[in-house]
Amino acid sequence: MAQAYMTETGNGGSEPERTGTRFRRRLSELRRDPGIWRRGKVTAAVAVLIALVMIFHADLPNRVGNTGSLIETFLPWLGLLVPVLLVIAIWRTSATALIAIALAAGVWLNLFGGLVTDKSGAGGNLMVVTHNVDADNPDQRGTAAKIAASGADVLALTELKASAVPVYEGVLAATYKYHRVEGTVGVWSKYPLSDTKPVDIRLGWTRAMRTTVHSKEGPIGVYVAHLPSVRVKLKAGFTANQRDNSAEALGQALAAEPLQKVVLLGDLNGTMNDRALSPVTSQMRSTQGAAGDGFGFSWPAGFPMARIDQIMVRGVTPDASWTLPATGSDHLPVAARLTV
Repeated sequence: MAQAYMTETGNGGSEPERTGTRFRRRLSELRRDPGIWRRGKVTAAVAVLIALVMIFHADLPNRVGNTGSLIETFLPWLGLLVPVLLVIAIWRTSATALIAIALAAGVWLNLFGGLVTDKSGAGGNLMVVTHNVDADNPDQRGTAAKIAASGADVLALTELKASAVPVYEGVLAATYKYHRVEGTVGVWSKYPLSDTKPVDIRLGWTRAMRTTVHSKEGPIGVYVAHLPSVRVKLKAGFTANQRDNSAEALGQALAAEPLQKVVLLGDLNGTMNDRALSPVTSQMRSTQGAAGDGFGFSWPAGFPMARIDQIMVRGVTPDASWTLPATGSDHLPVAARLTV
C-alpha cells in the first residue's frame, strides 16, 4: 500500500504533464491536422496583398484619383495590419496564413525597419528648423518664442500670413540678426544672407524662395518651399496635381543651383515614398531617413500620421533629425543638425 501511495500525487491524480512534453504532443497533433494548411486562406490572401502593395507601390497607377500617391503617403501604416492578421492566424491555427504574414512582416521591415531605430549622432555644426506656422495660428507669439528657443542657426517658416509677419519679426529679432521674407515663406538666420529671391513653383504667387546663408563653414544655398496642399475627395480622389506640378518646378530650380552645398526646408505636402516628389527627392537626401529618430511624423500635430515637413540636403552631411514639441500650429516643427 505504501509503494502505491508514493507513485501518486498529493491530490490523488497522476503527475502533471511537463511543459515540454505537452508542447511536443500539441505539435504532433498539429502535424496530423490536415486542415492546418487549408484554414485561413482569406487571411493569407490579405497578407500577400499587403506585401505586394508595399513591394510594388511605385507601380500602382496614379491615373485615377492619384491612388498610388495616396497609398504611398500612408504606406508605413500598412504594418499595423500585420499583428491583427497574426492574431487571426493563430486563432484559426493556419500555417498558410502564418507564412504569408511572415512575408508581409519581412517586406515591411525591409522598407521601414531602418526608420524604427535611432540613427542620430552627436555631430553637426549647423542646426536648422523648418515649421509650417499655420496661417490661422492662435498663438503666433508663443510659436515664435518656442522655435527661437530651439537653438537653431537657421529657421525656415512657411504659411506666413502677411499680418503675422511683424509678429514673427518682433519675437525673432533678438535671436536672429538676419531674415528675409518672400510671399508666404521666410528665412531667419544667425548668419548673413544674400542673393535672396523667390522661386517660381507655378502657382501665380510666391510660396518658395532661395537664399545664400554665409555660415562659418562657407556659403550654403538654402531653399524654403511650401508646395500646394492635397485633399482626398470622394469623386476626385487624391487631388495632388497642382502639388505635383510645383514639385517638378522646384526640382528644376534645385538642379540649376550653382552652389555645391544645398539645404531644402519646408512643407512639401508629401512623403519621401510619394513618387510624385521624385523631381526633388531624386537629387536631395532626407535627413530623417539618414539620421532620424523614428519616423518623425509631423502632421497633424495632435496625432502625427505623415512626414510631410521635410529637411533635405545635398553636399551636406545630416547628423541628427527630430521633431520639436507642438506649437500653436497644426504641424510640428522639424529640426536637424548638419555637418557643413
